[in-house]
Amino acid sequence: MAYYRTPHDVTTLPAWQALTDHRKAMQNFSMRDAFNEDPQRFNDFTLSSAGLFLDYSKNLINAETRQLLVNLANEVGLKDAIKAQYDGEPVNSSENRPALHTALRRPVGDKLLVNGTNVMPEVHKVLNQITDLVGRIHDGLWRGYTEKPITDVVNIGIGGSFLGPELVSEALLSYGQKGVRCHYLANIDGTELHELTAKLRAETTLFIVSSKTFSTLETLKNATAARAWYLAQGGSEAELYRHFIAVSSNNAAAVAFGIREENIFPMWDWVGGRYSLWSAIGLPIALAIGMSNFKELLSGAYTMDQHFLNADFEKNMPVLLGLLGVWYGNFWGAQSHAILPYDHYLRNITKHLQQLDMESNGKSVRQDGVPVKTDTGPVIWGGVGCNGQHAYHQLLHQGTQLIPADFIVPIVSFNPVSDHHQWLYANCLSQSQALMLGKTREEAEAELRAKGMPEDEVQRVAPHKVIPGNRPSNTIVCERISPRRLGALVAMYEHKVFVQSVIWGTNAFDQWGVELGKELGKGVYSRLVGTEETPAEDASTQGLINYFRGRHRG
Repeated sequence: MAYYRTPHDVTTLPAWQALTDHRKAMQNFSMRDAFNEDPQRFNDFTLSSAGLFLDYSKNLINAETRQLLVNLANEVGLKDAIKAQYDGEPVNSSENRPALHTALRRPVGDKLLVNGTNVMPEVHKVLNQITDLVGRIHDGLWRGYTEKPITDVVNIGIGGSFLGPELVSEALLSYGQKGVRCHYLANIDGTELHELTAKLRAETTLFIVSSKTFSTLETLKNATAARAWYLAQGGSEAELYRHFIAVSSNNAAAVAFGIREENIFPMWDWVGGRYSLWSAIGLPIALAIGMSNFKELLSGAYTMDQHFLNADFEKNMPVLLGLLGVWYGNFWGAQSHAILPYDHYLRNITKHLQQLDMESNGKSVRQDGVPVKTDTGPVIWGGVGCNGQHAYHQLLHQGTQLIPADFIVPIVSFNPVSDHHQWLYANCLSQSQALMLGKTREEAEAELRAKGMPEDEVQRVAPHKVIPGNRPSNTIVCERISPRRLGALVAMYEHKVFVQSVIWGTNAFDQWGVELGKELGKGVYSRLVGTEETPAEDASTQGLINYFRGRHRG
């Protein structure tokens, strides 16, 4: 457990105590007043890196808050932790593994030893494999069993093998390559497979089975169903290799499924699923946007990696965002965090960040197995900006909970229509402004009187129009959603999650809670189909099994 520092009870550290005292002093802090009193506030609480601009001035902080949070980062040994992760030390302590997704973005000349072996040649060997496959498919050289070129690629995976690739390939649709359409199959619900295959022709479809262990239930069930569909459509076992490839670390299982060894792209146990879009798991991304754009995506992430590694904490985007999350979650009682992209192409970023953050920081014990003494990861939620304004933004503005929010918006639209984008950008800024300013009782009354409303009506309606304000948000702006900027954005959130795990002393790279559901699911299935007669562990589950069996047909 010496890979960077023995886990700690963060609540006993001097910086934590100082923040506790500071929180009391900030009880009546007003962002309105802070902006009015300090004309430099915006300049002091903004920064740029890797093509991203971060405005964090609309937060319940002052210069002292930032310094105290940075002190906390220093006291927990964040600098050492970052170096340990980048150097390949076993920061995933429960599984005794490194977490080296950053290695997937490093340039070809770098050297990185894991257990005495330089892993960088292997990383770039796989990148070359991806380049070869993408070139062959885009050039029409990879052909199906009727010798027609591949027109559709279906990625079969779930969790990190699905959410990250789907986010990126859809976010970069403006960079899409003509002639190849990418689809995703994740849910074990048969309806999803039915709806997808109805749009495809087996002779021109390539399936990518993405599963590190090649044992994930949902992925294997869907892969088996896809193979059955391919055979029913006229394909043969002999030509299966033209239509199925795999991304996995379990070659034997993939070969047993019927995939040729040369069609298997490797994964490594030092890359977690939710951090894997940069690896061969990103094959559908490369097929969707082309290899040069995929490498731009990696380059953008690498630029953010270098910023995270080298920038002073006071000017470090992921560090500051992580510290602000700790500030609100542990000192202001915030239990959730909203992600609000003002860009249609980024509509799936919330889903990816839900897994990234909640699977990483949904932990209740430290790295050494001792229970934490404070709250850890928040609930991540949200969605496309303007749509949310007419739905859940009401809770952000007038609800009783404090919910910090990240607004993400590009300056330039790929698809300009009249003045739509100016209105989109204006909506983004006005929402963050409204969260900060709010509306006082006096302002509400004056507004109603200006409309000629009688005084008794003014007094009746005014309380409903009061908006507390003083609610925190960050605004992340980029020129446009390009491969480089998207790579930087996703990497920024990866590092933010790690920062918070270091402060809480938890492990951001395991997910044992996910595994429990998988284990119990096998027993439930056995009872559903009658191969297991012993009752379930609890009466509720057994009752629901009985209800299903009593009414299920087919």
